Amino acid sequence: MSDIVKEFNDYRAKMNDKILADNNKVIKRIFNLDTNAFKEGVLDKKTKELLGLVASTVLRCDDCVKYHLESSYNEGVTREEVGEALSIATLVGGTIVIPHLRRAHEYWEAIENQG
Repeated sequence: MSDIVKEFNDYRAKMNDKILADNNKVIKRIFNLDTNAFKEGVLDKKTKELLGLVASTVLRCDDCVKYHLESSYNEGVTREEVGEALSIATLVGGTIVIPHLRRAHEYWEAIENQG
């Protein structure tokens, strides 16, 4: 696994475990809601992950972008589909999201190169 992907996943898992260990009911419910929102429904998981990717890019959340890139990859999203989704995110978010677009491309390449 690429170092950038492994580092992100290790840190995310470690910190999520610590946060959930606090046993805060509100936080646990938010985590649960997030998990359930991205399950198969009227929209398939692939579409939901691409929506999450666009929203995360527009909101300029690099951790969220990484999460949705990896989830999208696991759902079979292609490089071309990611590129099109990120083009919509850049259109909606404006040029301020370009640094996040760069990091998204870097992370997607790392994901592709891990397999």
